[in-house]
Amino acid sequence: MVVQRQQESGDQPIGHGDRLDGPLGWQVAAATFLATFTVFGVSYSFGAFFGPMADEFGSDRGTTALFFAITTFLYFGLGVVTGHIADVRGPRPVLLTGAVFLVAGLLATSRVSSIWLGYFTYGIGVGIGVACAYVPMVAAVGGWFKRQRTTALGFAVAGIGVGTLTVAPLSEWMIDRYGWRTSYVVLAVGAAVLLAVAAFGAHRPIHAVVGVGEASPLGRIVRSSGDFRALYSSIGLMSVALFVPFVFLPDYLDTEGIDGPAGWLIGLIGISSVVGRLGLGALAVRFSSMRLYRGSFLVLSLSFLIWLAAGRSYAMLVVFAIVLGVAYGGFIALSPAVTAELFGPTGLGAVLGALYTAAGLGGLIGPPAMGWLIDTSGYGPALVAATACGLASTVVLTAVGRRPVS
Repeated sequence: MVVQRQQESGDQPIGHGDRLDGPLGWQVAAATFLATFTVFGVSYSFGAFFGPMADEFGSDRGTTALFFAITTFLYFGLGVVTGHIADVRGPRPVLLTGAVFLVAGLLATSRVSSIWLGYFTYGIGVGIGVACAYVPMVAAVGGWFKRQRTTALGFAVAGIGVGTLTVAPLSEWMIDRYGWRTSYVVLAVGAAVLLAVAAFGAHRPIHAVVGVGEASPLGRIVRSSGDFRALYSSIGLMSVALFVPFVFLPDYLDTEGIDGPAGWLIGLIGISSVVGRLGLGALAVRFSSMRLYRGSFLVLSLSFLIWLAAGRSYAMLVVFAIVLGVAYGGFIALSPAVTAELFGPTGLGAVLGALYTAAGLGGLIGPPAMGWLIDTSGYGPALVAATACGLASTVVLTAVGRRPVS
């Protein structure tokens, strides 16, 4: 059945070497690394563009943060759609579609004359681009591995951290020299090349494929699983806080008059997240993935207290970036593994995509709400609110994994 569907959809037929945990699976993991490097490098570099765009359009923090919020909502919210399509058709056509939207969105944003038009060009273009790259490719990696699944997923999503480390400082450098509009053009050209290369390795999984006419387990899981509902709520609450540094750290340095490159702080979150993804992904082979996942949520929540205590100390902000980055890496690396353990690998793209709509909602609410708090009350109350949301998400997560799926 699986062989027939792969041949009908244009994917390569399964050969004797195409086994779980094998070389072709690692090729898919490498392609996913490149895809996540590209799309999240672009998305998480937004903090570098925040100040110049706000200055040019004369907008406040909350209004400008909607750029990032709309994008985050779309790429996580659409994951349930793109994940299901990839389950049925394979990840390659979905990834190529995303590349077209991402590149077109960046090029169009470089030409906008108002911030409201930018919401559509950047939000829709980059949002759909990330949605077509992230969940479909990560789910494909999960379908190619069993014994080494957590390690492979940790490597695959490490592209997010490396992309953040690379693209955020690069964007800051380009904006200083060429302006934010030209910088978006350069990012568009680079993204087109890298995503085209990644598409060559986007092979459809040999197992856990939902074919045409088959029912995805998503509906049953959503209706009957208390674990799904608790996990969904926890991810949503955490995401209200999670994206605040990616949007506001550069602005915080400007507001407090702190000397130091803002782009490197965002990049440090990225490289620290690689340590979290690879380290915690490897530890999950020996220890409980769910226990490590809960620990990541707790540390991520408490990291905002380091930012709150930092004041004007760039060194303390470096510590904050490292701690948050490691915990964030664990959150991202362990989410697919925990999902597969709780609900099984069949139809993983649709299930993971559905869970990530919670991150989309949190990302839609968090940055604009925190921007409003910062505009009206300063950074202190906003960071306290971020900490509270994170701790609430950690409490909700304690209920997950203590009962079987009905």
